[in-house]
Order: sequence, then structure tokens, then C-alpha cells
Amino acid sequence: MEYVKLGNTGMDISPVCLGCMSFGEVKPDFHQWVLNERDSREIIKQALDLGINFFDTANVYSYGTSEEFLGRAIGDYAARDDVVIATKVFSRMRKTPNGAGLSRKTILSEIDHSLRRLNMEYVDLYIIHRWDYDTPIEETMEALHDVVKAGKARYIGASAMYAWQFQKAQHVAEMHGWTRFISLQNHYNLIYREEEREMMPLLRDQKVAATPYSPLAAGRLSRLPHHKTARLESDRTAISKYDATADVDRPIIERVAQVAQKHGVSMTGVALAWLLHQPQVTSPVVGVTKQSHLKDAVNAADINLTSEDLAFLAAPYVPHKIVGAL
Repeated sequence: MEYVKLGNTGMDISPVCLGCMSFGEVKPDFHQWVLNERDSREIIKQALDLGINFFDTANVYSYGTSEEFLGRAIGDYAARDDVVIATKVFSRMRKTPNGAGLSRKTILSEIDHSLRRLNMEYVDLYIIHRWDYDTPIEETMEALHDVVKAGKARYIGASAMYAWQFQKAQHVAEMHGWTRFISLQNHYNLIYREEEREMMPLLRDQKVAATPYSPLAAGRLSRLPHHKTARLESDRTAISKYDATADVDRPIIERVAQVAQKHGVSMTGVALAWLLHQPQVTSPVVGVTKQSHLKDAVNAADINLTSEDLAFLAAPYVPHKIVGAL
């Protein structure tokens, strides 16, 4: 596997990141299709064997048990210095006051909770999961800077926000000499390309890495529409993102299947290869529930799509309602 730099840093990462939202104990009010610890460990071990060194989780994924599963597996299967671990903060972890958001109090508490669950002294990338409209961005950026200076995170990143918000955060950090974001985990795939309007040009200008989440549109780009799975029918978040545009997205999905057949590869490989051909996309965050899916994802880095392929895949796209930044 050929490794790449994460944005404007010297840190090497695999061109595919294993997303860990699929791992954890089944909890009320969270995804019911997550894998148990035994099955999660098998996929994490396979990822390491395939050369993946970049793993992404969040405090809210199965309310902490995703972090626990990942931490125990990494502790058993890898040297800590050989892997890049990302986790996130923002979402509600407790119903009590200060149980969510990006206040100084919450950030400094949640990083410690995450490190305890991961059984690690630091994370490589600490990501704000959403924009906090109730906390001044100055408070958030200073707290994140202090997390880095305390040695609890090597870098910081952001996720799912508008371009003006990302730029405002970067400007505040630069004004005060605080740590800046080196990556953005944004919602971007072949059937949702609204990020191309403002965010992707901004990231290129600032040399910030894009590590898109939902690169396969929760599986919709991995199979033709008539093929159903438990996740496709039960993932309420994905249903809210994609079902309303299913008819206009269908021609794109069908073209992914055609290009996959042309190259003799999987639809997953083609959808990820398209992303990897986009400027500033460094390492899509791919969540899998089967080991075969992981092999398809890793193989995407070796698929060379022609300019004709890229144009053919992109042509049917029509504007979509903004999803993810809110």
C-alpha cells in the first residue's frame, strides 16, 4: 500500500480510513445494525493486515463502545506508534447539562473520557463532529489548542460544516496563534456533491485534507437499487439523507455499475476510486460490516479511472438539498 500525507502535515496515512461507526454494543437511540466485539475485531485485524493504519471513531458511536472495541483491538494487534487514531467530540453523551457541545468544559472532559475508553495516552486526530451554535468559536478553538499542547492529541480536524464556519474557525486560530484544523471530514460522494461549490475549493486553497464520510452513501453506491440490506432498510440517518433523491440518484448508481463491469472491479471500488481522483481528497472514511467489503475498499486505490470514466460518472448529477452541515 502506498501511504499519503494527511493534508499539510508530515503524517502518513493509508488512502482508505476504516470508519468504526459500524462497531459497538447495540444501544437505544443509536444504530441497531452495529457489529459485536468479536466481529469488529476481525475487521480491524483484517484492516491492519491489508495495510490500513488510519482508524476513525467518535465518542457518540454506540455511546463509547466503538472506542472501547477499537482500543482493545489496537492494543492486541498493533503498535500504537504505527497507527493513526481519530475520534470526535460534540454529540450528546449524557442527558445532564454539559453532556454535549464544544464548550471548554465539555471538550476537556470528553477527551479524557475518550482516551480512557481507547486505553491510549493520545489520539492522533481530534475532530469536532459538528458546529456548536451555542459556544463561541474562540472558546472551542482555544480548548482544542490546549488539548494538543497537553499532548492528548497530535492534530485537530473538523467535520460537517459550512465553508464560512470552517474559515472562521481557521481565522480565529491563526489570529491567536492556536492550532489550526488539518483535515475536514465532510459529506461527499458521487450522489452528494454539494461540497464542490465552496468547501472543496477552500480546502485546496488552505491545503487541508478532505477525508469524506459516507463515501458510499451508506451502501447505495455499492449495489444496484433493487438489492436490499438490513442497513439500507433500517439506518434512519441514511434514509433521511438519501431516500428523497433516490430517483435522480439512480442513473449515477447505474453508471457506477457499468464502469465497474468495464474494469472488472466492484461498484465499491469504482465509487471510492472516483473520490480518490478528486483534488484534496486524501482518505475516504469507509465503514464496513463484512470483510469482503474491506478488500474492495483497499483495492480502490489501484483503480485508474480514465477522464472519460470520471466524466461519465459525474454527468447525471443534479443539485441536492444541503445535508450534513446543519
